[in-house]
Amino acid sequence: MKSFDEYLRDAEQAHGHLCAGQVLGVRLAMLGLIKLGIDDPHGKDRKRLVTFVEIDRCATDAVAVVTGCRLGKRALKFRDWGKVAATFVHVSSGHAIRIAAKESSKALARQMHPEIADKNQQQMLAYREITDDDLFTFQWVKVDLPPEEFPGYKGDRVVCEACGEGINFRREVRTEEKILCRSCAGERYYEPV
Repeated sequence: MKSFDEYLRDAEQAHGHLCAGQVLGVRLAMLGLIKLGIDDPHGKDRKRLVTFVEIDRCATDAVAVVTGCRLGKRALKFRDWGKVAATFVHVSSGHAIRIAAKESSKALARQMHPEIADKNQQQMLAYREITDDDLFTFQWVKVDLPPEEFPGYKGDRVVCEACGEGINFRREVRTEEKILCRSCAGERYYEPV
């Protein structure tokens, strides 16, 4: 595994700037890997990890950099819960750990470095120094991953009988009459104009 500073440089480059979220994300992901015993997420362990992230902010980019998990590889799963948290699943063993940033870490950063006026700078420095126990909560969890959620899954592709678009990974909706994509079944995030 790379050092904290090496991962932080990689995260800064991937994200476009360095911020407190990057520091938090690197630490969170490194802790997850350590707890699962994964020491080479970009090499020999690259297909052994699935990571669920719960926010679409800076920390998520850092988690992706450290773990090597990507949406396109089907190893990074996004759940829009608005929390600086991630669950790391070792697919071989089934062990999983959920790690979340403590809200109290912001106040602790202010206490540790009241001499720094800029909140981001204050948090960036403090998040490097705060112990894991003061920065995060963690709990061992169980995550049921059906086969279609695993990286490398090769399943049947079906076609929506309403719009004609292809559907992968068992994401179709089956009614008594038709096979539909989620959009045609009424589960839309957009409206046609």
